[in-house]
Amino acid sequence: MRTPPNESLSSDIVEAPKARKASEPERRCVISGQTGPREELVRLAVSPSGLVLPDAQEKAPGRGAWVGENRAGLEAALANGKLKGGLSRAFKTGNLEIPETLPQMVQDALTRVLLDRLGLEMRVGGLILGTQRIAEAARGGAVVLLLHASDASEDGRKKLDQAWRVGREAEGSGERGLELPLDRNALSVALGRDNVVHLALADDASAARVIKPLTRLMHYLGQEFPAGMAPQFCAPTTN
Repeated sequence: MRTPPNESLSSDIVEAPKARKASEPERRCVISGQTGPREELVRLAVSPSGLVLPDAQEKAPGRGAWVGENRAGLEAALANGKLKGGLSRAFKTGNLEIPETLPQMVQDALTRVLLDRLGLEMRVGGLILGTQRIAEAARGGAVVLLLHASDASEDGRKKLDQAWRVGREAEGSGERGLELPLDRNALSVALGRDNVVHLALADDASAARVIKPLTRLMHYLGQEFPAGMAPQFCAPTTN
């Protein structure tokens, strides 16, 4: 995130610098005043009664406010009043009700968006499940992105990671699949399948659609993508 020029914090959209493409908008955090990629910030909306709620799908009408802090930063800002001050300026009103559980509400909302996206990709055939199917697809070079549940065994990860490297002609690189901030239970319930431990995405478009909510959730949890993994999938998508 970068320090912004001096201008009102109430703006919901920040003009992207010339170095960035128009398709890569930035947003300003109402807590820190810094700008960053939209994919790393969370939009908050306010109800007619003044209740502040997460808008993880960015569809709530009216003015929005963006938060770029991770969960720990949001909790601190909620406790010391910085969040309320920033939101009051952004929404141009001090008549706001900020739930004490807002940090957890944000995490739950971001998690749901990611799980819903994985479910959609499964329904359109973009998601590969099952260790054997993933291994075969990976060795054949048909896996774009490999994902593991947070409680996947190290042995299971290593076998699929190796198959993925073979298919990508990247043996010896040490490249590994990405560990999701979700365990097998959460994945299994969301996808309606038993014991979902590993997942694979078969094409760039599917990967890009999953990377967007995954990036936001990981950033909020204080986790970052391994260097060089995400950028190739960050082309803008409309879904």
